[in-house]
Amino acid sequence: MVNQIAYTQRLYSLSPLHLSLVPLLFLSSSLYKIALSFRHTLYHFGFLRKHRLPVPVISVGNLTWGGNGKTPMVEFIANWFANEVGVSPLILTRGYGGADEAKMLQRHFNGTSVKIGVGANRVVTAASFLHRYGFIYPLDITRFEKPTPKSRVVSEKIGVAIFDDGMQHISMFRDLEIVMVNALSPWGNLQLLPFGPLREPLTSFSRADAAVIHHADMVHDHSLSVIKSIILETNRFLPIYLSAATPSHFFKASNISCRLPLDVVFEKTVLCVSAIGSPSSFVQRIEKMGALYVDSLDYSDHHQFQMKDIEMIKARLQNLKNKFGSKPTIVVTEKDYDRDNKILIWLDPFDVFVLCCKLQILRHNGYSEDTFKMLLTRSLC
Repeated sequence: MVNQIAYTQRLYSLSPLHLSLVPLLFLSSSLYKIALSFRHTLYHFGFLRKHRLPVPVISVGNLTWGGNGKTPMVEFIANWFANEVGVSPLILTRGYGGADEAKMLQRHFNGTSVKIGVGANRVVTAASFLHRYGFIYPLDITRFEKPTPKSRVVSEKIGVAIFDDGMQHISMFRDLEIVMVNALSPWGNLQLLPFGPLREPLTSFSRADAAVIHHADMVHDHSLSVIKSIILETNRFLPIYLSAATPSHFFKASNISCRLPLDVVFEKTVLCVSAIGSPSSFVQRIEKMGALYVDSLDYSDHHQFQMKDIEMIKARLQNLKNKFGSKPTIVVTEKDYDRDNKILIWLDPFDVFVLCCKLQILRHNGYSEDTFKMLLTRSLC
């Protein structure tokens, strides 16, 4: 109900039950705004100390809750440093909600030079990893001038820290602030938590070095223009990039080594099950693959599936089987798989496929993947 209120701009369209919560949510939002402003003031005037790491820090954050592509962007940046530049990055993530994102990153980067530090206190976590592996500073600028694909990492020492969901954690200095925006649901009702989805006011774009509008391929150009104009009202010279979550393949939840092409769901009955921040983008991706019929069960972000959820999913599957006369296929995201892949076994005998996507920087108005990498280079060197 709170989520519905947060993304409804016309309150009169809400039910009486929803409207009864508005005064309480508005009061809570006002108190949150006061506390947020007071906290920023304490840091601004030095009453609270900011920490600086001995390596460059890239923060990837957002202004709203969930579904903004932060973790895919973190993975994109870490891949670039490790595989193209030859610098060993340290990813700092909180590990919230069953640590699904942290587990996914650990699986993706297993056996590589990328380090992943998990913990609520990112400063302490970073200090521990820097002490264990050592660090390189300053970075060798010649690495960035002509990076070669798959260049060899010359040292396991950490050369850069990437701060996953770092924008609100202002206790740490950063050299580059990247703000992700969900093109499908950018601002909601423009109110702060919990009345709205904003973790900070839109004026916080003034602290950003770049904005990235994620899922940009799933909205019309007019919607993108509106989003960009709102961002530029606060920071008129801010570079704005567009990105997409490009599907690459599926794998079977029962056998991760069994890689499947995207057309495996073509003309199939599909049930999308997810507990992510932006389930609509996930469902739309599957629909574009030519499925016969796509149904969905959406849970709150980071939801831990229980046996009662499995029973609900099975009941929905049986209804789809009776309606279409064939056994439906279940599709989940990588986050859902990594959160607890063992519970998915209970969905047998139905097939469970896991959709894999990669973040792609889209070419737009002179901005591209190459110019984004140049932004990283200029900021860090």
